[in-house]
Amino acid sequence: MNEGERLTELAKRRGFYFPAAGSYGGAAGFWTYGPQGAALKDNIEDAWRDRFVVREGHQEISAPDVMPEPVFEASGHLDGFDDMIVECAECGATHRADHVVEDATDIEEAESLPNEEIMDLIADHDIECPSCGAALAGEPVENFNLMFETNIGPGSSSPGYLRPETAQGIFVEFPQLSEYARNQLPFGVAQIGKAYRNEISPRKSLVRVREFTQAELEHFVDPEEDEPPLSAVADVELPLYSAEAQQAADGGQRDLTVREAVDEGVVTSDWVAYYLGVAKGWYERIGVDMDRFRFRQHLPGELAHYASDCWDAEAEVDGDWIEITGFAYRGSYDLDKHADHSGEDYTVFKQYDEPITVERPTVDPDMSYLGPEFGGAAQAVADALEALAEREPEAFDSAEQRSADSSSGDQPREGEVTVEADGEEYTVPIEKTGFSVEEITESGEHVRPHVVEPSFGVGRLVYTVLAHAYSTDEIDGEERTYLDLPAEQAPTTVGVFPLMDKDGMDDLASEIARDLRSAGLSVTYDDAGAIGRRYRRQDEIGTPYCVTVDYESIEEATVTLRERDTTEQKRVPIDSLADHLVALSQGEASFDAL
Repeated sequence: MNEGERLTELAKRRGFYFPAAGSYGGAAGFWTYGPQGAALKDNIEDAWRDRFVVREGHQEISAPDVMPEPVFEASGHLDGFDDMIVECAECGATHRADHVVEDATDIEEAESLPNEEIMDLIADHDIECPSCGAALAGEPVENFNLMFETNIGPGSSSPGYLRPETAQGIFVEFPQLSEYARNQLPFGVAQIGKAYRNEISPRKSLVRVREFTQAELEHFVDPEEDEPPLSAVADVELPLYSAEAQQAADGGQRDLTVREAVDEGVVTSDWVAYYLGVAKGWYERIGVDMDRFRFRQHLPGELAHYASDCWDAEAEVDGDWIEITGFAYRGSYDLDKHADHSGEDYTVFKQYDEPITVERPTVDPDMSYLGPEFGGAAQAVADALEALAEREPEAFDSAEQRSADSSSGDQPREGEVTVEADGEEYTVPIEKTGFSVEEITESGEHVRPHVVEPSFGVGRLVYTVLAHAYSTDEIDGEERTYLDLPAEQAPTTVGVFPLMDKDGMDDLASEIARDLRSAGLSVTYDDAGAIGRRYRRQDEIGTPYCVTVDYESIEEATVTLRERDTTEQKRVPIDSLADHLVALSQGEASFDAL
């Protein structure tokens, strides 16, 4: 049994996660989190919210899971949110083409390769259908859009889609959210919520699914002025696997501090470098094994169209590296697209310290000329003239004027200017454009922010933390399985057991469990079976502490407190038990110091 199989078996047996709708045959790519898994997932989300929202001073929202079609037309998801699919001609099974190549070869990132090259690799390596063993050579590799489509309201007149990422729910609402931030850059907006992708080949339990939870932060910054507080993370050491190293024959991971990575240009965005440093400490906090962790830079072929640089946080599980977070500098791409498609203002107004006087080229086209001359294209020509004046004002100077003294600006302008509108070229006499240069006093300017995005896959984090916490040892000649989870993340903080269900031990144990719950601790009560078996059950779900009530508890008001990893035990007074456990679970005390 490999690591992934062991983990899936434990997860189902102990209530972390299991395939959904099993009574009806299930549906691939959908998983139910059981009592332990839901608690672990919540704890990871709370830790993320604490570090990336509260401590960074950001806002948090909750947007709808279903959004109208125009949102995804603007974002580009309708046209370009695809994976490669290949269908077996023999059995009809469909597979993700880049995955079958990766499984059959030494290629690690086949996703970055074009479809034609994937087809060639399938033929060159005689790759067979994973379902029936038939040859896949010669079968077309095509793009498959991953969006789940639905209808908003009755009928089909208002198409919508389940969101494939939570980010668009933030970008769409930017005009309103910027008001809540008092139009002051930088500011961040976070969201934890469900996303949906109609995966071709769901696999590896929580790694490749069709419904998953994302924790995303969109940090809006002024690209000209805003800089991250790099000094706070400058000395954090990052395990970096750059694109250059991946493409080199002898390339490998380099350990650089955040400052070194920025100074050497390995990480080109200071903001991305900052969040890599912040995230590194957070991964350690929730229990990711740093010996099985790295930051990998996207190769040119897999770099998203909106990203100037992107790094993935990856964790090793069962010999494979899985992406758990993407860190991207998205520029103004998303806000540009939504501004163009919606017609709304996706900028913030930046106030100057002192008003300034500037020369501003303007046009006031003579529509009485443009209308008869260009008919229905007149307005498009006027708009094109305005854009040209802003972009290239010198185009409105005739040859005579370019050689004349600027004081002749009051004379009629000679010559012509050519613009493109709706794919056609139109020539307009300059005197009909109403071009002029005016002096304007401005108190500020409208700025379209750039976006820095750390995007975390919560389910993959749950999977990674469980895999990295899975441990075995030998206690009293028997093998023990336990989860070495940090107390902050453990689904249950403490198990409370009466040694026997009689002589008042059960009543006292129940009272202690109630008091510990009142202190804000997650408590399970277990009175079934031998005490050693009860310990083992709690060890397997990662409960860091267990309390046993015995006869001495009745007589002296003390209990036995057991620590999971070492199995050491200490007697603790009942009246101080809650305080000790709160301090232990928050990392403010050590078991040895009790």
